[in-house]
Amino acid sequence: MSSLKKQTFIILFFGLSAIGAAIKIPLGISSIALDSAPALLATILLGPIYGAIIGAGGHFISAYLGGLPLGAFHLLIALEMGVIIYLTGVLCKKGTPIIGLCFFIICSTVVAPLPFYFILTSAFYWTILFPLFVGSTLNSIIVAAIYKPLQGYLNRTGFYA
Repeated sequence: MSSLKKQTFIILFFGLSAIGAAIKIPLGISSIALDSAPALLATILLGPIYGAIIGAGGHFISAYLGGLPLGAFHLLIALEMGVIIYLTGVLCKKGTPIIGLCFFIICSTVVAPLPFYFILTSAFYWTILFPLFVGSTLNSIIVAAIYKPLQGYLNRTGFYA
């Protein structure tokens, strides 16, 4: 794949992540956004490093648009998002994307908020689990529905050449 094609798709997925970040679905004490789906697509189609960068950046955009309710904690959350999406990409390359997406759902729901159990309160941790589960599952369903047709289209058009 040419450098220009890759750069174009990185910018495209980053833009889609920003659009997804602007789509807020209120849920409990939080809202969920669709900023992870483009990062997950990027990690499957372009590679884990690109997906991780887009995922962390998409989280910053989502946090900014949401008013930064956790302030500086969003640095930690963005780092976690980058690592989780990177590892999801590695799993997708070694196995199937469905295994990677299940890993993403589990890590985004249970593992990523774990530091806040100790930093904030256990009540915050338990309260945030359901919105995180819904958000990560919704983002994963979107990716599961479109990655295969999109990958087939990219193969037919010579994208990876």
